[in-house]
Order: sequence, then structure tokens, then C-alpha cells
Amino acid sequence: MPVTSEATTTWNGSLMEGSGNVAFSSSNLGTFPINWKARSEGSDTTTTPEELIAAAHSSCFSMALSNALADNGTPPERVNTTASVTFKPGVGITGSHLNVNASVPGLTPEQFQEIAEGAKTGCPVSQALAGIDITLEATLA
Repeated sequence: MPVTSEATTTWNGSLMEGSGNVAFSSSNLGTFPINWKARSEGSDTTTTPEELIAAAHSSCFSMALSNALADNGTPPERVNTTASVTFKPGVGITGSHLNVNASVPGLTPEQFQEIAEGAKTGCPVSQALAGIDITLEATLA
């Protein structure tokens, strides 16, 4: 059965001077502020579409990798993934870099790299981001 997830954004004003908030329908996390300055210059207090994509990519990849490792007979003890999504004003989103470190008993670094590459390709968010460069750095703890 398909599941549909929703987020709602309210934006006020023009791109450069305006701002808004994004909220997720499935949680009580509240709203997150967004604006162009944070998107084009970075911010420690305001989220961006790219940060939200990074959250989706890191969580999806972690799940795909955990599943692939279990299917291999080597379930992970821990998977820690950071996705870094790059946005270039005037160009758009140019890439996502996955940096994963995991504790997986019984695997060599080469085996882990191979399984991680497969998870990167099979991850539904990676597939949705097929128009950008997706790179992977995978290490065992």
C-alpha cells in the first residue's frame, strides 16, 4: 500500500526579501523557518530545501544500507550517515555526498564498500535524485 508524506510551506514576500516556514504533517516538530539568505549564504538557525533533502537522503540511505547488510547475513550494529547536499545559486542543486560510518561485524572494508555502493543505487531517494551527482564515502568503525 503506498504511503504519501506531506510538508506544507507558507512563504511571504519576494524571493530575496521574503521568508517562510515549513511544517511536516506527520509530526509535532513545529515549523522550521526558511529564507533565501540561508539558502544562498548558509545559516545555523534557518533550514533550507537542501537541508531537508539531505535529511531525506541520509535517512533513506541508512535504511537501504541496513537492509542490504542484513540481506548479506551481516546486520549492522550501527549506521551513521551524513548527506551533504550542495546548492549553487543560479545553477541549482549540484550534488549529494553520502558519508557513512558503520559498525558491521564480519565484513571487510572492501565488502562494506561494495554493499554500500549497492545501497546508494537502490535507495529510493538516490533514485529520485538521479539528475545530480551522488558520491559515497563508506568506512567501517
